[in-house]
Amino acid sequence: MKRIILSLLFLLSIAPIKMLAQKNIVDEVIWVVGDESILRSEVEEQKLRSQYEGTPIQGDPYCVIPEQIAIQKLFLHQAALDSVVVSESTVMNQVESRLNYFIAQIGSKEKMEEYFHKSTLNLREELRDMIRDQQIIQQMQQKLVGDIKSTPADVRRFYKDLPQDSIPTVPAQVELQIINFEPPVALAEINRIKDRLRDFTERINTGNADFSVLARLYSEDTESAKRGGELGFMGRGQLVPEFSQVAFNLLDTKKVSRIVQTEFGFHIIQLIEKRGDRINCRHILLKPHVSIDEKEKAIHILDSISNQIREDKLTFEHAVMNFSQDKNTAMNAGLMLNEKSGTSKFEYQDLPPEVAKVVYEMHVGEVSKPFTMISKTTNKDVVAIVKVKSKVENHKANLSDDYQMLKNFYESRKKQEFLNKWIIKKQKETYISIDPAWQNCTFQYPGWIKK
Repeated sequence: MKRIILSLLFLLSIAPIKMLAQKNIVDEVIWVVGDESILRSEVEEQKLRSQYEGTPIQGDPYCVIPEQIAIQKLFLHQAALDSVVVSESTVMNQVESRLNYFIAQIGSKEKMEEYFHKSTLNLREELRDMIRDQQIIQQMQQKLVGDIKSTPADVRRFYKDLPQDSIPTVPAQVELQIINFEPPVALAEINRIKDRLRDFTERINTGNADFSVLARLYSEDTESAKRGGELGFMGRGQLVPEFSQVAFNLLDTKKVSRIVQTEFGFHIIQLIEKRGDRINCRHILLKPHVSIDEKEKAIHILDSISNQIREDKLTFEHAVMNFSQDKNTAMNAGLMLNEKSGTSKFEYQDLPPEVAKVVYEMHVGEVSKPFTMISKTTNKDVVAIVKVKSKVENHKANLSDDYQMLKNFYESRKKQEFLNKWIIKKQKETYISIDPAWQNCTFQYPGWIKK
């Protein structure tokens, strides 16, 4: 059977490039796929982007990249025939997220514009086309493979026929229950934070200080601080409610909001620009810090609770209900959920480092001593205890323990095979012309050059 060349995940990750060429590039049509052309500038732009993002290109970029773009055009053509459309608001949310990422990585909006040789406005419009096409391709692929399912008999047959050296290895995994307790912050510390923010506001409103300069110097949101506190365009749903309510009510770009308290700390906000249902603003975040005494009290409380659990005076589940302040696990008996896999099973590298260090040597059913960690949700100091619910060592996959993983593995292969055959079929049905100077390639799909 023909080797599966292009995985579904790889296909989904490739985004069509419609950027203009840099000034020093002489543009030309190098491929034609149906009634769509591929320009040299598109290839150069994708090569530049891959270099910046550190994405390796397996092979000659002047062979790999145009073939990837050609595959995208096959899917886009089919999507047009099938009337596949995507949500514009979803597209724009991803555009702003991508722009914010570029700004954070490159250092500033001005440096981003210099790097890409484009204004932010032009970059935004080009990213919109790129991301819209990407989402259309994803939907088209899902439509093509959406009916591919498997039965238990299929999975058993697949597993039985797998060569021993092809059976996937399942890394060590652990299921955990957790109790998080957030030590209280002293009122004096909260007042200190508010007084400092009031001072910032006074200095900004009287013209004695610039908001972006103060954000760079003092904001504890380290990522936005690099950009002078700027968050980039966001919709209401992308911001926590308390912050969103105040930010979207701002009208004057020269004034500073009242102090806003969220789960992350205390903020002041300044409007930069409103555009439809999205807003760009900057903020300064200050976080009140818990005293050493309060941390020690919290450790003592959780130590007492963990001892009661070990002595069977209290179940871990009841302790979660009565004491845990982790809103993500409190209603689920403390069971931690892995956002990466969507299950309750974690590989050790997917756990918060403080948790992984504590549980590595623990046994099933064991309850830890209290330890401190930074909450992933609020980025605050918390004290925690964990219980190991289950633990599986590193092993070769088997049907009894890893059926769902094998099922996913089997279905992924079938989808890859289907898409592989679909591309070969579309090659035969589509007019394709490649400039002779760009034909000296070992393509993943040889059917581009018709004999």
